[in-house]
Amino acid sequence: MIVTRFRPAVIRLPAAFSRRHTYVSCAKRFMTSGHSLPAPAAAMKTSVLGSLTNELDKIAPCFEVEAEKIQIIRNPADFYSALKKRILKAKRRIFLSTLYIGNSEHELIDTLRQALRSEPELRVSILSDALRGTRESPNASCASLLASLVAEFGEDRVTIRMYHTPNFTGIKKKIIPKRLNEGWGLQHMKLYGIDDEIIISGANLSTDYFTNRQDRYHIFSCQRLTDYFECIHNTVCSISYRVLPGPRGVGGYVLDWPESNPVPAPVEEPEKFKIAATSLLNPMIQLSEIGQSPISTQAKTIVYPLGQFTPLLHPDDTSTEHPALSAVLRALTEDHAASSRWVFTAGYFNIHPQLKTLLLKSKSAKGTGCNMLPPAYTLLSRRFLDDVVKCGKKDRIELREWKKGVHGKDPNAWTYHAKGVWVTISGEDRPSITLVGSSNYTKRSYSLDLEMNALIVTKDEGLKKRLESEVGWLQENTQAVTVKDFQRTERRVSLKVRLALWLVGALGGQL
Repeated sequence: MIVTRFRPAVIRLPAAFSRRHTYVSCAKRFMTSGHSLPAPAAAMKTSVLGSLTNELDKIAPCFEVEAEKIQIIRNPADFYSALKKRILKAKRRIFLSTLYIGNSEHELIDTLRQALRSEPELRVSILSDALRGTRESPNASCASLLASLVAEFGEDRVTIRMYHTPNFTGIKKKIIPKRLNEGWGLQHMKLYGIDDEIIISGANLSTDYFTNRQDRYHIFSCQRLTDYFECIHNTVCSISYRVLPGPRGVGGYVLDWPESNPVPAPVEEPEKFKIAATSLLNPMIQLSEIGQSPISTQAKTIVYPLGQFTPLLHPDDTSTEHPALSAVLRALTEDHAASSRWVFTAGYFNIHPQLKTLLLKSKSAKGTGCNMLPPAYTLLSRRFLDDVVKCGKKDRIELREWKKGVHGKDPNAWTYHAKGVWVTISGEDRPSITLVGSSNYTKRSYSLDLEMNALIVTKDEGLKKRLESEVGWLQENTQAVTVKDFQRTERRVSLKVRLALWLVGALGGQL
């Protein structure tokens, strides 16, 4: 609907719209929408963004990025083309964080292989999820596909890591089927870094995401921002299993826990794993203020990297995504937001209760939620609409269903995986705030998965136009749905689906 060796590197993280610059020493490891009435003056627009960024500055690091250095890609084919083009031109580094790489993505692997052969100094690091990446074993899997790169180029040039959640151990790991084990937590970040550029998306790396599964894709050409995301990538790699080539009889790979990992294995000592992981991740996402520099008067666009690492932060959750998004949505509940508009979209429409409450409390004149509706999420979407009616907001908040053909019946049908938030502040015509990344904004995203996102706040008219266009094309294949639509026979959710929803929750999982 509409998560070995240390080389110290210093990253300078500038903050615009505020008065702070932050510095951090990082260890690199290589192993639904709403409307408001017009604001009375332009000063109101500036103060709204200013007060919001002042609050965001207290939550997360930020980077000033030139607006023209942010490119928005429209469709899966262009995303795949941009990714391959950049891989082939890579000189120094490629780091890819994804849920999985499809087990038949030989073209993508060959592209990486070609880049490695062309540039002897190039290093490649790939992070995926251990549960999803080995699901097909002993048949061909993400793990076996990636192990072939290590076999050819060696560990000095290619590092493959797979994160395993500490929440799926013991008896659960023995009895829960592979098709359901993802409900207890995943590595869900989608970070595709090549040299000094980073593609932030919600898309995984498989054929459907390259052809007919709609997502969002933002390319940031900024070395410091890319350095920061690489630090996040490398830190999670250091607490993940290493993938090495193995005999075909066991799937063609071996999952190994190196002694150099600074934490115990998650399936053996999950609580100690969490405590050690906390000490590594906290400095990355909660940056202390070390120095100050005068604010750049020309700063028009800033980017806040927002991470959600709840399953790894013990005992206090210092994640930044949920607090920052809450701050943005809370601003929509204030009187000055009476003519603002918001659009909220997720491929799986199961909004976290706190975020849903803020959306329903918004003073915005119009709000839009966009999504695609598989059976389980049909039930959850209906509940959302019921809440909209109860709050008396049915004339101000609409739910739109995305559909491009009938999946399973139409060979040319597409599916929908985009997620994000766009906010147009009072008195303006185009979005000046957006959140892009891996999160689905669900209970699962905020309790079990590893997520990474970028919150963009801009005063640049060119970038706002591009954000407006993005919202537009994502809604091209949508139509409004109402409570009456969900009452039709074909929309009724089966008892089997309802029981599955209950079972996942009862066993500690989440959708």
